[in-house]
Amino acid sequence: QVRLVESGGGLVQAGGSLRLSCAASGSIFSSDAMAWHRQAPGKQRELVASITWGGSTLYADSVKGRFTISRDNAKNTVYLQMNSLKPEDTAVYYCNAGVIMTPRFSEGAYWGQGTQVTVSS
Repeated sequence: QVRLVESGGGLVQAGGSLRLSCAASGSIFSSDAMAWHRQAPGKQRELVASITWGGSTLYADSVKGRFTISRDNAKNTVYLQMNSLKPEDTAVYYCNAGVIMTPRFSEGAYWGQGTQVTVSS
């Protein structure tokens, strides 16, 4: 049984920062890639960033240079540091486990409940 619990969302002004956390339980975390996705109202869900067990990362072009994904394997937790936030970053952010990153990205089977991020202008 895999369980993912996100936290850290909230309301922030444009230019501000937030850090999301995703605590994972179950054996999947120790060896699998993880990812953050987001879904804004009326839009399709999109990949934000992903990270392998060894720390290799992948970012959406829209967040490169502003967001940083990291993981602490000892704590079974993956993080998303979001800086220089923009109103267009407003969305529900979801943690995703069981991700495949090579040879091409594929979503994992396990999802958290999502955490709302709202960026005001």
